[in-house]
Amino acid sequence: MDAKDKAIGPWLSVLYRTGQSYLDKELKAYNLGSGQGMFLAVLLHQDGISQENLSALLQIDKGTTARAIKKLEKEGYIIRRADPNDRRANIIRVTEKSLTIKPVLKRVVENWTDMLTKDFSKEEKEQVVRLLKRMAVNTDYCVGEIKQ
Repeated sequence: MDAKDKAIGPWLSVLYRTGQSYLDKELKAYNLGSGQGMFLAVLLHQDGISQENLSALLQIDKGTTARAIKKLEKEGYIIRRADPNDRRANIIRVTEKSLTIKPVLKRVVENWTDMLTKDFSKEEKEQVVRLLKRMAVNTDYCVGEIKQ
């Protein structure tokens, strides 16, 4: 195996780009893109999180988060309210519309995972997740749930 075959980055890039395309296609009917889908998935698990904490959790800059939140709000998936304890902060709550799309998001993510791990044994699937988590931790950029 030569050096270029040992490089991980190009393969991660391919998976990221194809994953984004897949999510965009699957979520188009709901007026969502891959970016908004990711935010909505987190919000469905952590309803009532602040916009700032959402950015930190996803390790995405505040501007990108603000644009995604604005789109989700415009489409009726979330409501944004000022935090009563800190008027400068926004608390984000999911709407009933979000709850109806939750099974769709779950199915889309499961289908993508199934595509990626087609013909993998259960042990191989578990190993991939463990190794990817270790890679994420190795970057020293990860916070929150990944390091736990």
